[in-house]
Amino acid sequence: MTSRPHDALFKAAFETPEHATSIFKLFLPQEVTDAIDWASIARESGTFIDPDLVDRHSDLLFSVQLAGAPALLYLLLEHQSTHAPDMPLRMAEYLLRVWRRHQKGHGLPLPLLLPALVTHAPGSWTASRSLHGLVEPPPASIPGLSPLVLNHSTLVVDLTEADDATLRDWALAAFPKLALVVLRDGRDPQQLRRDLERWRDTFREVLRAPNGAEAVTQVLRYVALVTGDMRFEDFRATIQEQLPEAEEIAMTIAEQLRQEGLQQGLQQGLQQGRSETLVKQLTLKFGALSQAFKARIEGASLDELDRYLERVLTAESLEELFAN
Repeated sequence: MTSRPHDALFKAAFETPEHATSIFKLFLPQEVTDAIDWASIARESGTFIDPDLVDRHSDLLFSVQLAGAPALLYLLLEHQSTHAPDMPLRMAEYLLRVWRRHQKGHGLPLPLLLPALVTHAPGSWTASRSLHGLVEPPPASIPGLSPLVLNHSTLVVDLTEADDATLRDWALAAFPKLALVVLRDGRDPQQLRRDLERWRDTFREVLRAPNGAEAVTQVLRYVALVTGDMRFEDFRATIQEQLPEAEEIAMTIAEQLRQEGLQQGLQQGLQQGRSETLVKQLTLKFGALSQAFKARIEGASLDELDRYLERVLTAESLEELFAN
């Protein structure tokens, strides 16, 4: 969870079919929710996001029966700091991957696939919600053109437009509701601290539920990770003041983060030591290194550095030493 706290919290809160059902029911048209057999909902495996976008997006896929036929519900979280103007295009790529996988495993016909996007990027959603909104000239501006141009529309759930009163009114279980609160305020450390007080009743409700301690741990660990300026002592003191029932959880989280910080520091120290040793050895053998080779060494993992150090004695050139 340390490297991608948004992803971990989002999936913990909505990967269960019950919680996914709640958020889709909130925002899908009533006629669509009435046509879905919600007792049939099941989590599907896999992710359909580009590897280089995993720090910006998280996704979940569910299968249901809709009007007596198989259908799929796709839930995407956008957790980057700005809205992506090409989001309809990215969503189209993800949906095509879902359909391609289905075709490979089950053939045709394809199931209905309904996408929803949860976003907490600062500012209200201003980007297009459909592919046609990215196309010039607008397909609707020419009679008869729209049906010939690929299109899809995405349901957008914009958390920045949901104040506390709105979120309290949403028909969600306590844990997913609390997750949306801290996702909404994740870029404002002061607001997150205030949330601990304003949402104390919801925290307590989560604690009383089955697996409540685990759920509160997910939320508080997220708060600790994204409020980078909060020291462990400050974090524990804030919990003790605002939510004393969770003080033991906060102490555990603080110790885990302290250990992770020590481990990260140790890892960085080992890498720095090996990097400096490698630079000295290569300079003695081949002469001054270019900036390109220095950058290669600085960006190398610990395993790569060990491999390069093993090759120093036998390599006859820098190119040979750095070869895959």
